[in-house]
Amino acid sequence: MSIRRGLMYRLGGSFLVLWLVSAAWMFSDLQKNIDRTLDERLAASAKLVVSMLGASSLSAVDDGMRSSGLLPDEDVNLTAGMACQVSSLKGEILVRSHNSPSERIGRMGEGYHTQVADGVEWRTFTLEADGVRISTADRIEQRARLKYAILEAAAVPVLVALIGGLVVLWICVGKGLGPLARMSRALLSRNAEHLDPLNVDELPVELRPLAASQNELLLRLSRAIERERRFTGDAAHELRSPLTAIKTHIQVARLTDGDVSRVALGKAEKGADRLHCILEQLLLLARVEGRLSFDDGVQAFPSEIIMQALEDSERSNIVKIKLHQDADRYPLAVPSALATAALRNLIDNALRHTAPGTEVGLSVSVEGSMVLFCVQDKGGGIPELQLNDVTRRFWHQGRAGGTGLGLAIVEAIVARFNGELKLRNSAEGLEAVMSLPLVP
Repeated sequence: MSIRRGLMYRLGGSFLVLWLVSAAWMFSDLQKNIDRTLDERLAASAKLVVSMLGASSLSAVDDGMRSSGLLPDEDVNLTAGMACQVSSLKGEILVRSHNSPSERIGRMGEGYHTQVADGVEWRTFTLEADGVRISTADRIEQRARLKYAILEAAAVPVLVALIGGLVVLWICVGKGLGPLARMSRALLSRNAEHLDPLNVDELPVELRPLAASQNELLLRLSRAIERERRFTGDAAHELRSPLTAIKTHIQVARLTDGDVSRVALGKAEKGADRLHCILEQLLLLARVEGRLSFDDGVQAFPSEIIMQALEDSERSNIVKIKLHQDADRYPLAVPSALATAALRNLIDNALRHTAPGTEVGLSVSVEGSMVLFCVQDKGGGIPELQLNDVTRRFWHQGRAGGTGLGLAIVEAIVARFNGELKLRNSAEGLEAVMSLPLVP
């Protein structure tokens, strides 16, 4: 169901219920006021007859009633259907209007009563004065027709206003949802080649947070697509080199024999190992950036991560470890496979850029809810202008060896778990500090 229909069902339904309740209340009150007004008219007519009796003879009363508008009228108005009788206290009818019933009315005593005379239901008012009983009466049927006519006249404007209000509500809801429809059309027009942000200023205040979040999503999509394009281009270039070298060495081995053939096969094997390493690193980076789950339900402490990383690293015997006494108080809030891969890449990068036989420093400390792994090499460091390029994919600093993906993977892992990777030059070489969260 559309938002417009949903709003109409809710707002229109509430609007309809309120109008119907108000109309019922108004009609009920109007009906009571009509009955009270007609009753007051009966009483006023009876008092008028009393005043006439005091000023004239009984024979003049009948003429006075006829000339004063008490005669019946075919039209529905305030005097239609009214009858009057003047009787003695003994019950003898002295004077009556020509539309009065032949039966005596007012026999139920003074005040207002409802009675049947000549087979017709009447509303009567009786007043005793000067030894006579004056009774005025209205036909209940004509009262009902009068009330129906008044209520019908009042109901027509209410019905017109109700229908008009629902129509205006439908139009206004449609106009109010116009910006949402424009925003929907603008989003449908976006594609991989067109990810421009939405113009937030043209939208109502209520839609601006939604548009801002959509712009953030479009920005992330644009960056992801651009990153994948660069990744595809870089991967194709990096994979082409080892594949070409492998093919060349195999051809040399096929055309030669002896030591030359063995050397060529050895170089081809090294190229295959390099290609295998690049593919593994590419697969790991894709899984990390793709938000695939690595959680195996096992929590690992920093010392365990260090042991696993050193087991997978070359020349791990020259890594000098300094572990803070509080480092193993809490386990890491990072899957052990990712934490191990990140630390192993830092250690391998430091060993690769450190002269053989030179120790690499590894210290672990705790700051708040984060554990800090600090890896210090002695390779002379990196120019300050190139520090931001170190974590770029396939960046080698013009040196052979490595895949150029190690630090890019580390940065992706720490970004996924709200950690941080800091690289800075020191007196001895490059210092890499990786902070990962601990389990509270």
